[in-house]
Amino acid sequence: MKTSEIIYLAAFALPALPYSYDAFPSSIDALTMQIHYEKHHQAYVNNLNDAVGKHPELREKSLEFLVSHISELPEDVRTAIRNNGGGHFNHSFFWQILTPKSTRPSAALEEAIVQAFGSMDSFKAEFKKAATGRFGSGWAWLIVSDGKLKVISTPNQDNPLMDDAAVKGKPVLTLDVWEHAYYLKYQSNRGGYVDAFWNIVNWEKVSELFEQ
Repeated sequence: MKTSEIIYLAAFALPALPYSYDAFPSSIDALTMQIHYEKHHQAYVNNLNDAVGKHPELREKSLEFLVSHISELPEDVRTAIRNNGGGHFNHSFFWQILTPKSTRPSAALEEAIVQAFGSMDSFKAEFKKAATGRFGSGWAWLIVSDGKLKVISTPNQDNPLMDDAAVKGKPVLTLDVWEHAYYLKYQSNRGGYVDAFWNIVNWEKVSELFEQ
């Protein structure tokens, strides 16, 4: 066994998906899901393991610790962990808030959304604006920041846990708006992808994250 393979076993790995690749035919096609998970996400995991392998003390740290202390990490691996640790965290978070089942927000979450945005429709419109307005690659987020729900977007594989994020907070909901997440089905219609996303949001998980 090669040294790099030992590092992979000791550090980070892909999370298991709780659904099949073809679970969301009306929103995300099976081929996109497979490529996204097996190729893109796996590449982030592999590259993250390579980066932390250069500093053995980092292999004992959690993924959340690495991304939330990004500015304190060794300079020679900081960018690699930002991009690949961020990619691993963001994708792992994204997979868990998708479901083929029909779900609804909890009463507490729905009340907080209405209080923050005026209505569920207004929230979705603001989220769509953040997702479609992100130039290039990135993510749209619903977060809890200073006790309030906010919609933000981040570039590349950044996220609101990073200690140098423009707006920091606890992630509650996210959408990947990198082209590889939607281009096979939607081509340049990112807005259509955002609209279809609402059909597969796991509001039970989102509510759980909000209420933690």
